[in-house]
Amino acid sequence: MLQVENISKSFGGIRAVDGCSMTVERGSITGLIGPNGSGKTTLFNLITGFYPPDLGQIRFDDRPIHGLLPSRICHRGIGRTFQMTRLFWKMTVLENMIVPVRQVGWKTLFSRGVKTHEEERALELLETVGLVGYRNEEARRLSFGQQKLLEFAAVLMADPELILLDEPAGGVNPVMIEKTMSFVEELNRRGKTFLVVEHNMRLVMDLCQYVVVLDHGQKIGEGEPARIQNDPIVLEAYLGSANHAGA
Repeated sequence: MLQVENISKSFGGIRAVDGCSMTVERGSITGLIGPNGSGKTTLFNLITGFYPPDLGQIRFDDRPIHGLLPSRICHRGIGRTFQMTRLFWKMTVLENMIVPVRQVGWKTLFSRGVKTHEEERALELLETVGLVGYRNEEARRLSFGQQKLLEFAAVLMADPELILLDEPAGGVNPVMIEKTMSFVEELNRRGKTFLVVEHNMRLVMDLCQYVVVLDHGQKIGEGEPARIQNDPIVLEAYLGSANHAGA
């Protein structure tokens, strides 16, 4: 589904992503791991159009997407979440669900004529993630974990084929992590494809069918979780240091 070929990106002489290549197979849950500063979020930003690559190309469903605006890439079928949630804090939970799929002026954004079917879908998704009871609450009043679930549900409003999750468990309590991961697994069973950046190694190894490892912007390993757990290069670069740190 997704092909990243020899992608590079530098900032002020520092190469954040350095000749990285990887693929994401349709119907998979693929993990993207590596120590802080290894280039994971930069790669996400390249895939979703927030940064243009210096070199290389990115193809989605065998069509080039590198250099396209984020909105165009979203319309091609790629959705994403962020490490720190991006919501409209003073809007309600329900309004946050509807905004991402509207391309109309503010005056017509919330008129009944343009949002009835979106509202029905939004309420269905909010019910699925356990937030329907908060539909009239402002987003800023939710807990951080609930805000992450709201952002995840809002991404699904556009019905993307590929969903990029940037640290979905970061700063979230264990109960909310379990709810999020169950949601991912259920969507995957229904045919959705995922690429997940996450520092929680136990979660990655339990959830993902395939794992790609970055270090200093370069891919240093890939394979099934059991193989990655025993790869000496990966253990030295990432898992080993995480274990020593108590992660």
